[in-house]
Formats: sequence, structure tokens, C-alpha cells
Amino acid sequence: MATRIRKTKSEERILGAAAELFYANGLRGVGIDQVIAASGVAKSTLYVHFRTKEELVAAYLRRTDDSWTAQLQDAAARTGDDPREQLVGLFDALTDAFDRHGFFGCPFVSAAVEADLDSEARAVTVQHTRRRHAWLTELSERAGATAPDALARHIGLLIDGALTSGRLLQDRAVVEEAKSAARLLVTAHT
Repeated sequence: MATRIRKTKSEERILGAAAELFYANGLRGVGIDQVIAASGVAKSTLYVHFRTKEELVAAYLRRTDDSWTAQLQDAAARTGDDPREQLVGLFDALTDAFDRHGFFGCPFVSAAVEADLDSEARAVTVQHTRRRHAWLTELSERAGATAPDALARHIGLLIDGALTSGRLLQDRAVVEEAKSAARLLVTAHT
């Protein structure tokens, strides 16, 4: 039992360090030695948990998917029970992210740009996009959208666009603009 606890703590330290490094510097801009140094674990410990950098990147992206999805859903839920308001309110998660650490962009867009088409990182990125789309479609259906799939795609594009423009311009106003556009879309579709 004690071995599992140590393993879990080491794994969390590795993933935490990797997340900070990958998010700020990109996947290709970070080497395994940097992750080892930042996490404070031995090289052998890292390789016990992640045999390759690709495995580490995939684990980071899966963890980020869970965290980011939860943040979007939490921001939506804070607006109350109206799914139309939730579709707009979810953009508050982007503002919250900016306020925490500035815009380094979307880790999934960055991964999609950097990863090979046949990589596990790209597969996890596609999974994230599909998972987010399914949730947005369900929310659009509950909002009474005439074309829930289309509204979900449009909202997804606004999220990705706000994160990308936020990275480029380092201006949180892009989130407010995306949120305003989302409100117009929701009104037009419901």
C-alpha cells in the first residue's frame, strides 16, 4: 500500500510539473530532463510512470481535458439552470483562466499544431474536442436550439478562437467579445 501512495505522489508531481512546462512552453519546447528537474524525481521514477515522452504528453492532455471540461461546466452551472445562459456563461471559465495565469492559449490547439497526425497526443486532442462538442450539443438541445449540433460547433469555434486570440493578443477583452458573440448565437438559434 505504501508503494502505491509513493507512486501516486510521484506521478502527480511529474504531471504537475509537466503541465506547467508544456502549457507555458509547448510540447516540443520541453525536454524530459526539464520535467525531471521541475518535478524533483529521479529519471528512473519518471520512466516507471511514463515510458516515453509521448505517454507523458498524452497523460498531461487527458488530465487537462478532465480539468478544463470541469472548469467549463462549473462556469456554465454558476449561471443557474437556464441552458441558454449556461451556453454564454461557460465563457467565464476562459476569463478565470486568464486571471489565474494569463493566456498561453489552448493546450489542445497547441498540441494539435505540434503533434504528428498519428500521435497519441493528437488522438487525445480529438477526443477532447468531441467530448466538448457532445456536451455543448446536449446543452444546446436543452436550450431548445433549432440546430443544436450547429450551435455547439459555433460555440466551440468561439471558445477556440478566444483562446487563440487571447494567446496572440494577450488581451482578456477577446473573451468578452466571444461571450457577446455566443449570446447572439444562442438568441439566433433558440
